[in-house]
Amino acid sequence: MAKQKQRKTLWYEDPKIAGDTAYWKPKSEIWIWTALLSFAAVFLVNWLIPPKQPVHTAPYRVLIGVLILSLVASYLGALGNPVFRKKLYHKAQFLFACGMALSLWDLLTSKSALLPLPYFPSMVEIINGMFQDRLLLLRSTIYSMRLFFAGLVTGTVLGLATGIFIGWYRQWDYWLSPVIRVTGIIPAVAWLPVALLVFPNSFTSGMFLIFISSWFPVSSMMAAGIISTGKSYFEAVKTLGADNRFLLFHVAIPNAMPSVFTGIMTACAFSFTTLIVSEMVGAKAGLGFYINWAKGWGAYAKVYGAIIIIAIEFALILLLINLIRRSVLRWQRGIIR
Repeated sequence: MAKQKQRKTLWYEDPKIAGDTAYWKPKSEIWIWTALLSFAAVFLVNWLIPPKQPVHTAPYRVLIGVLILSLVASYLGALGNPVFRKKLYHKAQFLFACGMALSLWDLLTSKSALLPLPYFPSMVEIINGMFQDRLLLLRSTIYSMRLFFAGLVTGTVLGLATGIFIGWYRQWDYWLSPVIRVTGIIPAVAWLPVALLVFPNSFTSGMFLIFISSWFPVSSMMAAGIISTGKSYFEAVKTLGADNRFLLFHVAIPNAMPSVFTGIMTACAFSFTTLIVSEMVGAKAGLGFYINWAKGWGAYAKVYGAIIIIAIEFALILLLINLIRRSVLRWQRGIIR
């Protein structure tokens, strides 16, 4: 009997290679050193070149020093941890680009005054403004996050329930689908005058607007996920004696969960935009209120500082959602690469 020819292993089937496909140059050590040098250049540019604009440099230099020490500590910690080393090397080129951007921004603003004030403040001035208003920014952040999660959680829970009704029951689909199609195309901020008129204060009106922003994408994606469940799944489970309740909670809803998390992330983006806009009108606290207040005084450095905080918050929230998604959808591991 002829010896069977052994099939060649494909690249994505080789665990030594497939594990690296999610990272960009995970074995290139030189880029982490270039990243360190770029942040060292940021510090030297700010220290050695005299400024043409009056700035207080201490908070900025402390921040850059902390970033450099964090990179060094991360590199040393990655030496004995191959998984963390891949992730660190994956981010190295982006960190290098960030360092170069900070140096260039410093040269164009405080060091040469090529970009005029107050519209183009230096990063030194932005960090200094954030340090001066740290307590006010902390209170504004807490207020905004409380409003954001109150509206997002309410919209997500009711969106999940609405999507289940639409996707599973024909009569609910008949009545609710036209409502979603109409309200879904209307931006949530368009309801702002109505919300301020109907609700007693800025917090409840903002919560209503964020609820509208999150309810539509979550409900539509849940309904679409349930409707897209293959009939073969239901038929296979019915042969084992499953009832309709089991089919809904153990077949249809789990099948819809990947779509649901896509809807939640979309809802998060819409809700964040709505949060800032709603706080700019009628609110007496929050990051949107802070941006509007700083703009009124022409303090654009503080405006940019609040925008940086918003970006960091949004990134952390998306990270949290991704962690929850990986836990809920852990059954997909090995199916989706």
